[in-house]
Amino acid sequence: MKIEGKDYRTIWYEENVVKIIDQTKLPHQFIIKELKTVKDAISAIKIMKVRGAPLIGGTAAYGLALAVQENNDPEFIKKSAKELIQSRPTAINLKWAVDRMIKKLAGINGEQIASIALNEAKEICDQDEKFCENIGINGLKIIEEIYNKKKDTVNILTHCNAGWLATINWGTATSPIYHAHKKGIPVHVWVDETRPRNQGANLTSYELNEEKIPNTIIADNTGGILMQRGQVDMCIVGTDRTLSNGDVCNKIGTYLKALAAHDNDVPFYVALPSSTIDWDIKEAKDIPIEERNSEELSHVEGVDENNQLKKVLIYPKKSKAINLAFDVTPAKYVTGLITERGISKASSDGLKELFKK
Repeated sequence: MKIEGKDYRTIWYEENVVKIIDQTKLPHQFIIKELKTVKDAISAIKIMKVRGAPLIGGTAAYGLALAVQENNDPEFIKKSAKELIQSRPTAINLKWAVDRMIKKLAGINGEQIASIALNEAKEICDQDEKFCENIGINGLKIIEEIYNKKKDTVNILTHCNAGWLATINWGTATSPIYHAHKKGIPVHVWVDETRPRNQGANLTSYELNEEKIPNTIIADNTGGILMQRGQVDMCIVGTDRTLSNGDVCNKIGTYLKALAAHDNDVPFYVALPSSTIDWDIKEAKDIPIEERNSEELSHVEGVDENNQLKKVLIYPKKSKAINLAFDVTPAKYVTGLITERGISKASSDGLKELFKK
C-alpha cells in the first residue's frame, strides 16, 4: 500500500538489516527504523513500533533470523525464541511464527543456517501478504452484496487498526475495503478512535487517507448511536487470537461494538489469516489478556503549535487506572469469519470445514 504515493510494506530486509515503519510516530512523522539485533526486534514489539498480530509475527520471524546471525549457538537461539514469545502475550501469530522458524531450523548447523532463517522469515511475510490479499477478495463479495441492494455508499465501521500497517500489506479488516475501493464501489469508513493508544485515529484514518478512501473518526462510544440511526451497513474488525470455537479476542472495545451491532441487526464480521487461529485453547477465559502500562490511559501524545511531539497528563495525579488491552467477543455475536480460504461461520464446525486438510 502507499504512503505519499510510494508503495511500502511494513517490514523488509535490506542492506543486512531489517527495516520497519516506526508506528509510534505516525501519523505526525514517517520514520523508518533499523533492527540489527534480536533485542531490537523484541523492543520494537514491546513498545509497539510494530503492532498488529500478523506484523508482530513477521517481526518475530525476522527477529529470530537476526538472532541466528548474531550467534547460531542452539542455546542462544532457544533463549531468543523464548524472549520473543514473551514480548507480547495475546497475539497468537507471534508464537506461531517463532515455532515455525524453530521447526525450520531444527537440525541445521553451520553457515547455511543464517540464510535459511532469513528465507523462512521472508516466506512468512510473503505468505501473510498473500493471505491478506485473499481476505480482501473474499470480503469484497459481502460489500458488493450490500452495494447492489443499497445502490449507494456502503458505510463500514471498524475498530482499532487492522489495516495494512497491522500486517505486511493489505491489512485484514481493511483489505475488503481496499478491494472495494479499487473496484469503484463507493465506501465510507467510520473509524473508532480506539483509546487509549488511538490506533484508529492515528493509523487507520492515516492509511485510508493515503489511499483516498473517505473516512470519519469517531469516539469509541459513538458507534452505537450510528447503528441506531441506520448509518452503519456493516462492521469489520481484525483479531489477535481467534479460538477454534469462533470466539474472537481483539482490541479492547470490540465486544461492545459486537453487542451494539447485534442489537441493531448490523452484520459484524471478523477478518483474519489462519495464522491467527488458536487451535489449542478451548475457552476464552484461558486467553492471556495483556495488561499494559496505565500511562497509556493517563497521558496523551500529540503535536503542539511548534509541530513538536509532546505527551501530556489528562488524569488527576492521584487517580489510578487499569489498562486491559484486549477483550473477547463470543462467537454468537460474530456474523462470519473472513479468511484467506473463504468465509465461515464463527463456530467449531465452520472453521473445521474451511480448514480441513
